Amino acid sequence: EGSGAGGAGGADGGLGIAGQHVSKAAAAPKKDGKAEEAADKPGDDHYENQIIRALPSYGADKEFRDLATAISRDILTKNPGVTWDSIVGLSHAKALLKEAVVMPLKYPQLFTGLLAPWKGVLLFGPPGTGKTLLAKAVATECETTFFNISASTVVSKWRGDSEKLIRVLFDLARHHQPTTIFIDELDSLMSARGGGDGEHEGSRRMKTELLIQMDGMLRDTQDQVFLLAASNLPWDLDDAMLRRLEKRVLVNLPSPEAREAMFRKNLPEGFAEDLDYKRLASLTEEWSGSDIRLLCKEAAMHPL
Repeated sequence: EGSGAGGAGGADGGLGIAGQHVSKAAAAPKKDGKAEEAADKPGDDHYENQIIRALPSYGADKEFRDLATAISRDILTKNPGVTWDSIVGLSHAKALLKEAVVMPLKYPQLFTGLLAPWKGVLLFGPPGTGKTLLAKAVATECETTFFNISASTVVSKWRGDSEKLIRVLFDLARHHQPTTIFIDELDSLMSARGGGDGEHEGSRRMKTELLIQMDGMLRDTQDQVFLLAASNLPWDLDDAMLRRLEKRVLVNLPSPEAREAMFRKNLPEGFAEDLDYKRLASLTEEWSGSDIRLLCKEAAMHPL
């Protein structure tokens, strides 16, 4: 995801007030000893030992087999390495995702009938706020096969391939279940149909196929296939798609406390003395987590 409002630095590459505050403190004498580098090492052998089953053969259809091979490159068979604790803030969004996806996978016997789990979840909010990280945390927590699908994966330059890619994607998801499908920038794929901008017939067929596949996913309550979608522009989405995304989760800009925690996490202990984290948090109002990370990187490079 890209940077949100209040980007780190101006067009001239300057750090701005907050960046100058960080870099000035970074230039001060450092404490003795080496700062320990925090590295998230996945400890779940499930991902290391997981064997991906053979892809569906699709009979003698070489085109579908080739598409299946192309889509399979987006399967993350190893632990995505993102845990809930590694995501700063977003406590409300985390709680909703645990309720909507994680708990039904861990305790399926409790989620039947009216309590059947949500199969389609929309993460929406400004760019750079952590929607992709939340999706990866869901896959890590649930030990599911993770399909990370971008717009470029689905929208093919070959005419007629887009709807076939959608069909193969859901076939593979059912084949490798439990599965989490994450579609980033959904608004670039599923904008409202019937607009006056001369939409291509292939685009309409692709949207129709995606809606059909989601209908099948929603009907098959026994299948453990979940779709998470992220959008920065939810108001541009097709109404039919919004109806199928039963649960919607706002991923908003970080609070002052979350921004302070992000600075503490991104700037290792001993990076600078007398660094006023609360001051940094107040100077970065309406900045996204992505902005703050880029600011910390720029400030760390500045003394060099």
